[in-house]
Amino acid sequence: MDAHERQKRHWPIVYWLVHHWVSPKFALEHDVIELHGGALIICNHVTNCDPMMLAMCFPDTPLYFVASEHIFRRGLLSRLLHWLVQPISRSKGAMASDTVKACLRHLKAGHAVVLFAEGDASWDGRAGKVFPATGKLARLSGTELVTCRLIGGYLSLPRWGRGVRRGGVRAKLVNRYSPETLKAMTPEAITASIDRDIGEDAWQRQREERRHYPGRRPAEGLEQAVYLCPRCKEIGTLRSEGNRISCFCGFSLRYRDTGFFDPPEPFATIADWEDWQRSELDKLEAGAEGLLFSDGGIRLSLLESGHRERRLEIGELRQYEDRLELGQTVLPLDAISSMAIVKTRILLLTCGERYYELRADRAVNFRKYLAFYQSRR
Repeated sequence: MDAHERQKRHWPIVYWLVHHWVSPKFALEHDVIELHGGALIICNHVTNCDPMMLAMCFPDTPLYFVASEHIFRRGLLSRLLHWLVQPISRSKGAMASDTVKACLRHLKAGHAVVLFAEGDASWDGRAGKVFPATGKLARLSGTELVTCRLIGGYLSLPRWGRGVRRGGVRAKLVNRYSPETLKAMTPEAITASIDRDIGEDAWQRQREERRHYPGRRPAEGLEQAVYLCPRCKEIGTLRSEGNRISCFCGFSLRYRDTGFFDPPEPFATIADWEDWQRSELDKLEAGAEGLLFSDGGIRLSLLESGHRERRLEIGELRQYEDRLELGQTVLPLDAISSMAIVKTRILLLTCGERYYELRADRAVNFRKYLAFYQSRR
Protein backbone atom coordinates (compact mmCIF):
# COMPACT_ATOMS: atom_id res chain seq x y z
CA MET A 1 0.00 0.00 0.00
CA ASP A 2 1.50 3.36 -1.00
CA ALA A 3 1.44 6.43 1.25
CA HIS A 4 -1.59 8.03 -0.40
CA GLU A 5 -3.65 4.84 -0.23
CA ARG A 6 -2.82 4.65 3.47
CA GLN A 7 -3.86 8.29 3.85
CA LYS A 8 -7.21 7.56 2.16
CA ARG A 9 -7.79 4.59 4.44
CA HIS A 10 -6.96 6.59 7.58
CA TRP A 11 -8.98 9.68 6.68
CA PRO A 12 -12.48 8.46 7.78
CA ILE A 13 -11.03 7.49 11.17
CA VAL A 14 -9.15 10.77 11.57
CA TYR A 15 -12.23 12.72 10.48
CA TRP A 16 -14.52 10.91 12.95
CA LEU A 17 -12.13 11.42 15.87
CA VAL A 18 -11.53 15.10 15.12
CA HIS A 19 -15.22 15.78 14.45
CA HIS A 20 -16.25 14.40 17.84
CA TRP A 21 -13.70 16.61 19.60
CA VAL A 22 -13.53 19.87 17.67
CA SER A 23 -17.18 20.40 16.71
CA PRO A 24 -18.66 20.49 20.24
CA LYS A 25 -15.60 22.21 21.74
CA PHE A 26 -15.83 25.18 19.36
CA ALA A 27 -19.57 25.04 18.59
CA LEU A 28 -18.36 24.66 15.01
CA GLU A 29 -20.54 25.29 11.98
CA HIS A 30 -18.98 24.28 8.67
CA ASP A 31 -19.69 23.96 4.99
CA VAL A 32 -19.25 20.61 3.24
CA ILE A 33 -16.98 20.95 0.21
CA GLU A 34 -16.68 18.27 -2.47
CA LEU A 35 -13.50 18.01 -4.50
CA HIS A 36 -13.00 16.20 -7.78
CA GLY A 37 -9.26 15.73 -8.21
CA GLY A 38 -6.39 17.82 -6.91
CA ALA A 39 -6.90 21.19 -5.24
CA LEU A 40 -4.88 23.86 -3.47
CA ILE A 41 -6.91 24.94 -0.42
CA ILE A 42 -5.99 28.23 1.24
CA CYS A 43 -7.46 29.52 4.49
CA ASN A 44 -6.82 32.28 7.00
CA HIS A 45 -4.83 31.31 10.11
CA VAL A 46 -6.04 32.24 13.59
CA THR A 47 -5.55 29.31 16.00
CA ASN A 48 -3.47 26.18 16.47
CA CYS A 49 -6.69 24.20 15.88
CA ASP A 50 -7.31 25.67 12.40
CA PRO A 51 -6.29 22.48 10.52
CA MET A 52 -8.81 20.43 12.49
CA MET A 53 -11.62 22.96 12.04
CA LEU A 54 -10.97 23.34 8.31
CA ALA A 55 -10.74 19.56 7.85
CA MET A 56 -14.39 19.27 8.90
CA CYS A 57 -15.36 20.82 5.54
CA PHE A 58 -13.84 17.84 3.68
CA PRO A 59 -15.34 14.59 5.01
CA ASP A 60 -14.53 12.63 1.84
CA THR A 61 -11.12 14.04 0.92
CA PRO A 62 -7.84 13.38 2.74
CA LEU A 63 -5.89 16.61 3.14
CA TYR A 64 -2.14 17.24 3.09
CA PHE A 65 -1.36 20.17 5.39
CA VAL A 66 1.71 22.36 5.04
CA ALA A 67 2.94 22.48 8.64
CA SER A 68 5.67 24.22 10.59
CA GLU A 69 8.94 22.27 10.77
CA HIS A 70 8.85 22.20 14.58
CA ILE A 71 6.10 19.54 14.69
CA PHE A 72 8.55 17.10 13.09
CA ARG A 73 10.80 17.28 16.19
CA ARG A 74 8.35 15.82 18.71
CA GLY A 75 9.40 12.19 18.77
CA LEU A 76 6.54 9.70 18.94
CA LEU A 77 3.88 12.37 18.31
CA SER A 78 5.65 13.44 15.11
CA ARG A 79 5.85 9.86 13.88
CA LEU A 80 2.16 9.34 14.63
CA LEU A 81 1.18 12.53 12.76
CA HIS A 82 3.29 11.53 9.78
CA TRP A 83 1.75 8.05 9.71
CA LEU A 84 -1.79 9.43 9.91
CA VAL A 85 -1.79 12.62 7.80
CA GLN A 86 1.69 13.04 6.26
CA PRO A 87 2.11 16.82 6.75
CA ILE A 88 4.41 18.78 4.43
CA SER A 89 7.28 20.43 6.29
CA ARG A 90 7.92 24.17 6.08
CA SER A 91 10.57 26.16 7.91
CA LYS A 92 8.50 28.84 9.61
CA GLY A 93 9.07 32.39 8.41
CA ALA A 94 9.79 31.51 4.77
CA MET A 95 8.31 29.44 1.94
CA ALA A 96 11.32 27.29 1.08
CA SER A 97 11.78 25.80 -2.39
CA ASP A 98 11.63 22.25 -0.98
CA THR A 99 8.17 22.99 0.44
CA VAL A 100 6.95 24.37 -2.89
CA LYS A 101 8.27 21.30 -4.73
CA ALA A 102 6.54 18.96 -2.26
CA CYS A 103 3.25 20.85 -2.69
CA LEU A 104 3.50 20.66 -6.49
CA ARG A 105 4.22 16.92 -6.38
CA HIS A 106 1.08 16.31 -4.36
CA LEU A 107 -1.05 18.63 -6.49
CA LYS A 108 0.08 17.13 -9.78
CA ALA A 109 -0.67 13.68 -8.33
CA GLY A 110 -4.28 14.79 -7.78
CA HIS A 111 -4.08 15.34 -4.02
CA ALA A 112 -5.60 18.15 -1.91
CA VAL A 113 -3.02 20.41 -0.25
CA VAL A 114 -3.90 22.89 2.49
CA LEU A 115 -1.81 26.03 2.93
CA PHE A 116 -2.26 28.69 5.60
CA ALA A 117 -0.58 31.22 3.35
CA GLU A 118 -0.16 34.02 5.88
CA GLY A 119 2.45 31.79 7.49
CA ASP A 120 1.56 32.80 11.04
CA ALA A 121 -1.56 32.75 13.21
CA SER A 122 -3.00 36.18 13.94
CA TRP A 123 -1.97 37.92 17.16
CA ASP A 124 -4.40 40.83 16.95
CA GLY A 125 -7.48 39.42 15.18
CA ARG A 126 -6.63 40.65 11.69
CA ALA A 127 -5.53 38.48 8.78
CA GLY A 128 -1.99 39.04 7.56
CA LYS A 129 -0.80 39.25 3.97
CA VAL A 130 -0.20 35.96 2.20
CA PHE A 131 3.25 35.04 0.90
CA PRO A 132 3.80 36.93 -2.40
CA ALA A 133 4.71 33.67 -4.20
CA THR A 134 1.37 32.01 -3.35
CA GLY A 135 -0.27 33.13 -6.59
CA LYS A 136 2.58 31.66 -8.61
CA LEU A 137 2.22 28.32 -6.77
CA ALA A 138 -1.54 28.25 -7.46
CA ARG A 139 -1.00 28.96 -11.16
CA LEU A 140 1.79 26.38 -11.53
CA SER A 141 -0.22 23.66 -9.82
CA GLY A 142 -2.62 23.20 -12.73
CA THR A 143 -5.35 22.36 -10.22
CA GLU A 144 -8.36 24.07 -8.69
CA LEU A 145 -7.81 26.77 -6.08
CA VAL A 146 -10.27 26.73 -3.17
CA THR A 147 -10.33 29.61 -0.66
CA CYS A 148 -11.92 29.25 2.77
CA ARG A 149 -12.39 31.47 5.78
CA LEU A 150 -12.56 30.74 9.51
CA ILE A 151 -14.84 33.19 11.33
CA GLY A 152 -14.86 33.60 15.10
CA GLY A 153 -11.68 31.60 15.66
CA TYR A 154 -9.66 34.46 17.09
CA LEU A 155 -12.13 35.30 19.85
CA SER A 156 -12.80 31.61 20.56
CA LEU A 157 -9.13 30.72 21.02
CA PRO A 158 -6.86 33.78 20.80
CA ARG A 159 -3.27 32.83 20.17
CA TRP A 160 -2.17 34.47 23.41
CA GLY A 161 -5.06 33.11 25.48
CA ARG A 162 -5.70 30.15 27.76
CA GLY A 163 -8.67 27.93 27.11
CA VAL A 164 -11.55 27.99 24.63
CA ARG A 165 -14.27 30.64 24.83
CA ARG A 166 -17.68 29.36 23.70
CA GLY A 167 -18.94 31.81 21.09
CA GLY A 168 -18.93 29.66 17.98
CA VAL A 169 -16.65 29.26 14.94
CA ARG A 170 -17.71 29.07 11.30
CA ALA A 171 -15.65 27.40 8.56
CA LYS A 172 -16.87 28.71 5.20
CA LEU A 173 -16.14 28.22 1.52
CA VAL A 174 -15.35 31.60 -0.05
CA ASN A 175 -14.37 30.94 -3.66
CA ARG A 176 -13.36 28.31 -6.20
CA TYR A 177 -11.03 29.06 -9.13
CA SER A 178 -10.70 26.57 -11.98
CA PRO A 179 -7.28 25.88 -13.55
CA GLU A 180 -8.47 27.71 -16.66
CA THR A 181 -9.42 30.78 -14.62
CA LEU A 182 -6.02 30.77 -12.90
CA LYS A 183 -4.16 30.53 -16.23
CA ALA A 184 -5.92 33.71 -17.39
CA MET A 185 -4.74 35.59 -14.27
CA THR A 186 -1.29 36.88 -13.36
CA PRO A 187 0.34 35.46 -10.20
CA GLU A 188 -0.01 38.91 -8.62
CA ALA A 189 -3.74 39.00 -9.37
CA ILE A 190 -4.19 35.53 -7.88
CA THR A 191 -2.36 36.54 -4.70
CA ALA A 192 -4.52 39.66 -4.43
CA SER A 193 -7.67 37.54 -4.83
CA ILE A 194 -6.52 35.17 -2.09
CA ASP A 195 -5.79 38.13 0.20
CA ARG A 196 -9.30 39.40 -0.37
CA ASP A 197 -10.96 36.00 0.05
CA ILE A 198 -9.31 34.99 3.32
CA GLY A 199 -9.06 38.47 4.82
CA GLU A 200 -10.86 38.40 8.18
CA ASP A 201 -10.96 41.25 10.71
CA ALA A 202 -12.38 40.01 14.02
CA TRP A 203 -13.09 43.57 15.19
CA GLN A 204 -14.93 44.70 12.09
CA ARG A 205 -17.10 41.58 12.33
CA GLN A 206 -17.67 42.09 16.05
CA ARG A 207 -18.84 45.65 15.50
CA GLU A 208 -21.48 44.20 13.17
CA GLU A 209 -22.44 41.03 15.08
CA ARG A 210 -21.56 41.66 18.77
CA ARG A 211 -21.17 37.99 19.66
CA HIS A 212 -20.17 37.00 23.18
CA TYR A 213 -17.26 34.66 23.89
CA PRO A 214 -17.42 33.92 27.63
CA GLY A 215 -14.51 32.12 29.25
CA ARG A 216 -12.63 31.74 32.50
CA ARG A 217 -9.86 34.30 33.10
CA PRO A 218 -10.30 35.71 29.57
CA ALA A 219 -7.50 38.30 29.73
CA GLU A 220 -4.79 35.98 31.02
CA GLY A 221 -1.85 35.65 28.63
CA LEU A 222 -2.57 38.96 26.90
CA GLU A 223 0.86 40.32 27.90
CA GLN A 224 2.32 37.87 25.35
CA ALA A 225 0.54 39.80 22.57
CA VAL A 226 1.02 43.37 23.84
CA TYR A 227 4.32 44.45 25.35
CA LEU A 228 4.26 48.24 25.75
CA CYS A 229 2.32 50.07 28.46
CA PRO A 230 0.46 53.10 27.05
CA ARG A 231 0.82 55.08 30.27
CA CYS A 232 4.46 54.68 31.37
CA LYS A 233 5.70 53.33 27.98
CA GLU A 234 7.81 50.67 29.66
CA ILE A 235 8.37 47.29 27.98
CA GLY A 236 7.71 44.09 29.91
CA THR A 237 5.74 45.59 32.81
CA LEU A 238 2.26 44.42 31.76
CA ARG A 239 0.54 41.63 33.70
CA SER A 240 -2.82 39.91 33.29
CA GLU A 241 -5.14 38.33 35.83
CA GLY A 242 -8.75 37.26 35.46
CA ASN A 243 -10.38 39.67 33.01
CA ARG A 244 -7.90 42.54 33.42
CA ILE A 245 -4.53 43.58 32.05
CA SER A 246 -2.56 46.11 34.05
CA CYS A 247 0.85 47.66 34.63
CA PHE A 248 2.85 48.46 37.77
CA CYS A 249 2.29 52.16 37.00
CA GLY A 250 -1.45 51.85 37.69
CA PHE A 251 -2.72 51.45 34.15
CA SER A 252 -5.55 48.91 33.86
CA LEU A 253 -8.15 47.74 31.31
CA ARG A 254 -10.91 45.12 31.50
CA TYR A 255 -11.18 42.60 28.67
CA ARG A 256 -14.87 41.99 27.96
CA ASP A 257 -16.37 38.80 26.53
CA THR A 258 -16.95 40.61 23.23
CA GLY A 259 -13.18 41.09 22.93
CA PHE A 260 -13.41 44.88 23.40
CA PHE A 261 -11.70 46.76 26.23
CA ASP A 262 -13.52 48.61 28.97
CA PRO A 263 -13.02 51.53 29.08
CA PRO A 264 -12.42 51.89 25.30
CA GLU A 265 -9.64 54.40 25.90
CA PRO A 266 -6.79 54.49 25.05
CA PHE A 267 -7.61 51.37 22.98
CA ALA A 268 -10.90 49.73 22.08
CA THR A 269 -9.27 46.56 20.71
CA ILE A 270 -6.03 44.58 20.73
CA ALA A 271 -5.56 45.65 17.10
CA ASP A 272 -5.60 49.33 18.17
CA TRP A 273 -2.99 48.57 20.82
CA GLU A 274 -0.88 46.68 18.28
CA ASP A 275 -0.87 49.61 15.83
CA TRP A 276 0.14 52.03 18.58
CA GLN A 277 2.96 49.91 20.03
CA ARG A 278 4.44 49.30 16.59
CA SER A 279 4.49 53.05 15.93
CA GLU A 280 6.24 53.57 19.27
CA LEU A 281 9.08 51.16 18.40
CA ASP A 282 10.57 53.77 16.10
CA LYS A 283 10.88 56.11 19.09
CA LEU A 284 12.46 53.53 21.40
CA GLU A 285 15.69 54.72 23.00
CA ALA A 286 18.48 52.42 24.11
CA GLY A 287 19.40 52.20 27.78
CA ALA A 288 22.74 51.38 29.35
CA GLU A 289 25.30 49.99 26.90
CA GLY A 290 22.80 50.39 24.07
CA LEU A 291 20.48 47.68 25.41
CA LEU A 292 16.83 48.03 24.36
CA PHE A 293 15.22 45.11 26.21
CA SER A 294 16.04 41.56 27.33
CA ASP A 295 14.69 38.29 28.77
CA GLY A 296 16.45 35.65 30.82
CA GLY A 297 16.24 31.88 30.79
CA ILE A 298 16.22 31.49 26.99
CA ARG A 299 17.55 28.29 25.38
CA LEU A 300 19.31 28.65 22.03
CA SER A 301 19.50 25.70 19.63
CA LEU A 302 20.77 25.21 16.11
CA LEU A 303 18.31 23.38 13.86
CA GLU A 304 19.99 21.07 11.39
CA SER A 305 18.85 18.93 8.46
CA GLY A 306 16.71 15.90 9.20
CA HIS A 307 14.82 17.85 11.88
CA ARG A 308 17.77 17.53 14.26
CA GLU A 309 18.30 20.01 17.07
CA ARG A 310 21.66 20.90 18.65
CA ARG A 311 21.57 22.80 21.94
CA LEU A 312 24.04 25.69 22.07
CA GLU A 313 23.52 27.62 25.31
CA ILE A 314 21.08 29.04 27.85
CA GLY A 315 21.14 32.65 28.94
CA GLU A 316 19.77 36.15 28.62
CA LEU A 317 18.50 37.21 25.21
CA ARG A 318 19.48 40.86 24.68
CA GLN A 319 18.15 43.18 21.97
CA TYR A 320 20.41 45.99 20.71
CA GLU A 321 19.86 48.43 17.86
CA ASP A 322 21.83 46.31 15.41
CA ARG A 323 21.94 42.80 16.86
CA LEU A 324 20.61 40.08 19.13
CA GLU A 325 22.93 38.48 21.67
CA LEU A 326 22.68 35.38 23.82
CA GLY A 327 25.83 34.39 25.67
CA GLN A 328 28.62 34.03 23.11
CA THR A 329 26.23 34.04 20.15
CA VAL A 330 25.82 37.32 18.24
CA LEU A 331 23.11 37.59 15.58
CA PRO A 332 23.39 40.80 13.47
CA LEU A 333 19.97 42.06 12.41
CA ASP A 334 21.12 42.72 8.85
CA ALA A 335 22.15 39.03 8.56
CA ILE A 336 18.76 37.74 9.73
CA SER A 337 16.64 36.90 6.68
CA SER A 338 13.53 35.58 8.47
CA MET A 339 12.02 35.49 11.93
CA ALA A 340 8.81 33.93 13.23
CA ILE A 341 7.13 32.80 16.44
CA VAL A 342 5.70 29.33 17.07
CA LYS A 343 2.76 29.42 19.51
CA THR A 344 4.04 31.86 22.14
CA ARG A 345 7.30 30.51 23.56
CA ILE A 346 9.42 29.64 20.52
CA LEU A 347 11.24 32.17 18.32
CA LEU A 348 12.70 30.87 15.05
CA LEU A 349 15.13 32.80 12.87
CA THR A 350 17.45 32.32 9.94
CA CYS A 351 20.80 34.10 10.25
CA GLY A 352 23.13 33.63 7.31
CA GLU A 353 23.03 29.91 6.49
CA ARG A 354 21.93 28.86 9.97
CA TYR A 355 18.45 28.21 11.34
CA TYR A 356 18.05 28.88 15.08
CA GLU A 357 15.42 28.21 17.71
CA LEU A 358 15.10 30.28 20.88
CA ARG A 359 12.80 28.70 23.45
CA ALA A 360 11.43 30.03 26.75
CA ASP A 361 10.19 27.71 29.50
CA ARG A 362 8.16 30.51 31.08
CA ALA A 363 5.88 33.19 29.65
CA VAL A 364 8.02 35.57 27.58
CA ASN A 365 6.88 38.16 25.08
CA PHE A 366 8.88 37.27 21.96
CA ARG A 367 6.70 39.61 19.91
CA LYS A 368 8.78 42.65 20.81
CA TYR A 369 11.84 41.03 19.19
CA LEU A 370 9.88 40.16 16.06
CA ALA A 371 8.28 43.61 15.87
CA PHE A 372 11.62 45.36 16.33
CA TYR A 373 13.22 43.21 13.63
CA GLN A 374 10.36 43.93 11.23
CA SER A 375 10.53 47.66 11.94
CA ARG A 376 14.22 47.73 10.98
CA ARG A 377 13.92 45.76 7.72
